[in-house]
Amino acid sequence: MTRLETERLLLRPPTLDDVEAAGELLGDPEVMRFIGGSIAPREAWPTIVERWMFRWEANGMGPFVVERRADGRFVGRVGMHVWDTRTWVPSTWADAGAFGQPELGWALARAMWGSGYATEAARAVREWVQVDSLVSVIAPGNVASQRVAEKLGAAPGETVRLFDTGDAVVWRYF
Repeated sequence: MTRLETERLLLRPPTLDDVEAAGELLGDPEVMRFIGGSIAPREAWPTIVERWMFRWEANGMGPFVVERRADGRFVGRVGMHVWDTRTWVPSTWADAGAFGQPELGWALARAMWGSGYATEAARAVREWVQVDSLVSVIAPGNVASQRVAEKLGAAPGETVRLFDTGDAVVWRYF
């Protein structure tokens, strides 16, 4: 099982035991407003965590659950996602083929915002992942995520239309 550690954080693949903690993200409309909106029904949370787990199975990479090393507190999820650039729909390497684009993404519980955890965790994932091309797909109004991408060495590029949230800017890492 892939585990990453930083000075303050532990990153590990998700399990169904993470459903309750993930609700801190999934049920918060402010956290989710740029990434699909709040998933209010508690009954839907296991399906989302199962989707995170499936990404690991299908792609050999996926979102990590991020915890503080000091106390095990849930911080959020940071990790990899594969887009099919023909449609900008989430995909797998097998289905997207040559059109598969890996993305580095992050979402933190609101209580963790402003702590530098997103940058710290995303940097660890960026150093771990072995891909030729890496992007972060960020909503134009998501200034905080734009700052994280800049700190990680990305620059804004083209605007694409995502299947669920509308326009987003593709930030490319160099």
